[in-house]
Amino acid sequence: MAGLISDSSGGTITDSLIQYRRDIADLKQRIKNRRLQVFGMFGTPIFLVSTLMVGASSKVLLWLHSEMPNAVLNVFVISALILAAASGVQFYLEFSGEVWEDSGTSVRELMLELSLAEERHVLEARSRTPPSADRQASYRERLPSEIVRLRMESRHYRRLHLLMQWLLFISSAAVSAVTAWFDPPQPAKGVLICLGFTVTVITAAVGYFKPRERAFNLQQTADNIEQHATAFELGIAPYNAPEEARNLELFATTVEDMRADQRMREQQLDQPQQGQQQVI
Repeated sequence: MAGLISDSSGGTITDSLIQYRRDIADLKQRIKNRRLQVFGMFGTPIFLVSTLMVGASSKVLLWLHSEMPNAVLNVFVISALILAAASGVQFYLEFSGEVWEDSGTSVRELMLELSLAEERHVLEARSRTPPSADRQASYRERLPSEIVRLRMESRHYRRLHLLMQWLLFISSAAVSAVTAWFDPPQPAKGVLICLGFTVTVITAAVGYFKPRERAFNLQQTADNIEQHATAFELGIAPYNAPEEARNLELFATTVEDMRADQRMREQQLDQPQQGQQQVI
C-alpha cells in the first residue's frame, strides 16, 4: 500500500502528501483573510471620506440656507464616527503585528508562496508516484464522495426549479386574480406590474439557467457511476475479467468517460440555443 512506503525522512509518502495539501489549504485561507484585511484597511477610509463628502454635498445642495434636519445629521455623524473607529482599529491591528497572522505581508507574497507550495506538492507527488494499480484502487475509493456531490447538486437544481415553477404559477394566477378583483385598476396597477415583472424574470431565468435539465444530468451521471461501482464490487459484466488490474483499468476509464460527458452536457447548457445546435 502507498501509505506504508517510507520516505527518506522516516515518515510515509501519504503523510507527506497530506501535509502538503494541508499547507496549501492553509495558504489559500490566509490569502482570503489577507484580502479581507486589505480591503477593510483601504475601503473603510474611502467610505469615511465618501460619507463626509455626501454629507457636505447634501448640506450645500439641499439645506444651504436652512438647518439640516437632526435625523439626517445624526445619520451622517454616527456613520462617520463608526467608520473612523473601524479604520483606526484596523490600522492598529495591522501595525501592531500581534493579532493578524500576516500583518505587513502583501497578497502577492502569499500568492507566490502558494504557487511554490503547489509546485513542491506536484514535484513530491511525481517523484513518489505509486503504481497504477494503487492509483486506480484509490480512485475507486474516492467515487462515493463524487456520487454524493453529484446528487447534492442535482437536488439543489431540482429544488431551484421547483421554487421557480411555484413562483411562476402563483404569480401567473395572481395576475388574473388581481385584474378581476380590482376595477378600476388603481391601486392594483403597482401589484400587477410587480407580478408581471416576476413572471417575466422567472420565465427568462428558467430558460437561461435550465435547472431541471441540470438536475436530470447530474442525477443520471450519479446513477450511472453507482451502477458501474456496484457491478465492479459484485464482479459482474463488464468487470468479470480474471485479472483485477484489467477490471480496475476498465472501471476508471468508464467513469472518467461518464464524467467527461457530464462536463460536456454542462457546457452545452451554458451556451445559447444556436450554439447548442452547432455543438450537437
